[in-house]
Amino acid sequence: MPKERITSDKLPPPSGHFPAGIIAPAGRLVFISGMLAKDASGALVGAGDITAQTRQVCENLKSAVAAAGGTLDDICRVDVHIADMRHFPQIHAVRREYFTGTPPASTMVQVTGFTHPEALIEITAIAVIP
Repeated sequence: MPKERITSDKLPPPSGHFPAGIIAPAGRLVFISGMLAKDASGALVGAGDITAQTRQVCENLKSAVAAAGGTLDDICRVDVHIADMRHFPQIHAVRREYFTGTPPASTMVQVTGFTHPEALIEITAIAVIP
């Protein structure tokens, strides 16, 4: 059973690529720590480029959930921390490339800094793997 969108005519439409909520299938919960745009060697990818950094973060999420036996379709929630809210459209354009089925429930907030001074985005995730 795949995850299912929560919708209601009493809720405002989402402003990006996410539903109001998700009903998760039964399965194993997987909690993925915050991912920066670092490659496997630990080097930051895409300094100054929110699209490149978002793509690398999504690749990292994909690798982390795969290591637990799942796919991006199993991710039910993400928390997105960004350096500049003006990057919202570019971030959601990349998210549409990676989350092609029912997208996860999501929160996005602007923060003042990350553990790497050139990081522009960090995403944590929760997956439910059947």
